[in-house]
Amino acid sequence: MKELTDKTFENETSTGVTLTDFWATWCGPCRMQSPVIEQLDEEIGDKVSFSKVDVDQNTDVASKFGIMSIPTLLIKKDGEVVDTLVGYHPKEQIQSKLEQYL
Repeated sequence: MKELTDKTFENETSTGVTLTDFWATWCGPCRMQSPVIEQLDEEIGDKVSFSKVDVDQNTDVASKFGIMSIPTLLIKKDGEVVDTLVGYHPKEQIQSKLEQYL
């Protein structure tokens, strides 16, 4: 899973289906969400590009997309935001959401 920054975000999420996990080190629900995303990356990483953005270190991209609560999962298809999931979500729910865009 790639760690994205303010500078790399747009380029890395401009094609295909991407899921970006907006998180922070101090966020408990983020620490619960992270292993779920990593498991999905292992299982369907050939179809979906998974990445993370630390909101404390990359405030520009977080504010551009109005990230107010974390974790927030931003799903893009060919560079356009198609879905946003706020808070912790189980693997099955995220996978079902992603399959709508494949």
